[in-house]
Amino acid sequence: MKILVTGGAGFIGSHFSESALKSGHEVFVIDDLSTGSIENIEHLKPNPHFHYYLDSVTNRQLLRELIDKCHVVVHLAAAVGVQLIVESPVNTIETNIYGTELVLQYASIKKKKVLLASTSEVYGKSAKETFSEDDDLVMGATTKGRWSYACSKAIDEFLAIAYWKERKLPVVVVRLFNTIGPRQSGQYGMVVPRFVRAALRNEPIHVYGTGQQTRCFTNVADVVHILKLLLANEQAVGEIFNIGGTEQISIEALAHKIKAMTGSASEIVHVPYDQAYAEGFEDMLRRMPEVSKLQRFVGFVPNTSLEAMLQGVIDWIRSEEGYV
Repeated sequence: MKILVTGGAGFIGSHFSESALKSGHEVFVIDDLSTGSIENIEHLKPNPHFHYYLDSVTNRQLLRELIDKCHVVVHLAAAVGVQLIVESPVNTIETNIYGTELVLQYASIKKKKVLLASTSEVYGKSAKETFSEDDDLVMGATTKGRWSYACSKAIDEFLAIAYWKERKLPVVVVRLFNTIGPRQSGQYGMVVPRFVRAALRNEPIHVYGTGQQTRCFTNVADVVHILKLLLANEQAVGEIFNIGGTEQISIEALAHKIKAMTGSASEIVHVPYDQAYAEGFEDMLRRMPEVSKLQRFVGFVPNTSLEAMLQGVIDWIRSEEGYV
């Protein structure tokens, strides 16, 4: 099977591409490297079934040609990361909505299956303990640029489901919850690689806000496995799925855990949100998924322990930065 991976040089995209190649598929990647890295796919280049294009999904002619050539599209290209979202809300909105619009439009011509990556951010400011796929979405004010990412991805979801209902385009939507693993950059605010790099350098570990906000983390290998299962499941078409771990931890506890696991002498420093991002910045108090629907459809949910995931990131960054 020929698979187009938009954002394929990114963190998740490179892992998916690698796994798809190992499964015998032919993989086509398009990525403008705005948040991805050519280093993520360097090891894939010698494979004759791997093809990459350093370009944007907004290149209409190229995108249309690649979609026409492939059997399915895994649409991962997006503006991601809290830092990037706060600093560049226009780019966030335009990239996420326009790029998805083009993918769905061209895939619809010949009814090519599309797997759309969305985010747990779409649940917004809801104070629920756990989130299920049919919950209401509670967004912040439009004057808060922080919510532009959540809103843009919610529109992506609406559009994807509309294409399924109105034009019978086979789509599957996944909401990813804090995926972590080797190759993830902390450059745009991703918390785990940011904490690990600071700890290994014995630099201050900056915890934003009170640190009592909780998160669940998901191993990238589990995410890739689930994406492949969903692509192969015809019953998943037209559905939305949470993909996330259910081991909850506060950000402050995460900082202490990473400090202990690395044997670091780093000081843990609390930084107010207004100072870290922008005045009036708002965050989600918790973000824990209900994954029973995923279990029901594919018989598997993310099950890698937090400690094993963190150790994998620590080992990778140690190797990358020459600590071993």
